[in-house]
Amino acid sequence: MTLCGRPMNSSDLFGFRLPPFAYLSPADMQRRRDELDAIIDARLGWDITDYGDGRFDEMGLFLFTTRNESLADLKSGGGMCYAEKIMISRQDQLSPMHRHLLKTEDIINRGGAKLAIQMYESGTDGRPDEGAAVPVVCDGMARTFAAGQTLILEPGESVTLHPGNWHAFWGEGGDVLIGEVSTVNDDLTDNIFREPIGRFSTIEEDAYPIHLLVSDYESWLS
Repeated sequence: MTLCGRPMNSSDLFGFRLPPFAYLSPADMQRRRDELDAIIDARLGWDITDYGDGRFDEMGLFLFTTRNESLADLKSGGGMCYAEKIMISRQDQLSPMHRHLLKTEDIINRGGAKLAIQMYESGTDGRPDEGAAVPVVCDGMARTFAAGQTLILEPGESVTLHPGNWHAFWGEGGDVLIGEVSTVNDDLTDNIFREPIGRFSTIEEDAYPIHLLVSDYESWLS
């Protein structure tokens, strides 16, 4: 996937403001490397994926991680056990079916169009159970959905998903700004996809990056 001019202010469309480190250039980050351990270790920052499929408009997601810590804190039950992301899903742009091993997350429609989320429970084999009902909590209210049913979230609405809850989502009727508040996030180990796809994209650089992606940190800042 080739990305020219990676977005800097995409989330401003709905009035969301990013933290100061979002606007650091690669040169800024290299020059200030000694200050950035917390950002690099927690993989805070820009993330754009086409899930290795090369069809970003049909299957992809823009993400920015604003806060996070390590799984060690989560497993020990102390320290910074939470994370936050902001995401943009374009109209009909699929984030494919997946679940998490450890992460519990609130998925929040922060503005724009509707957010569609298709959900399944995990079966005894860990795969989506085509017959089991899916109990979830939406803004403090218990709701139950049929297997594979699609939940529609209007702006301001949210759903809590626990480990093992399979889910896929997309913008319904337009682009949607999505918030995620969760326990510690580890995209390297905690994403289980129904199909054998990749979480991070291989990018053919045809221009100098405006900002680094979290997947760039190892090669640019090690």
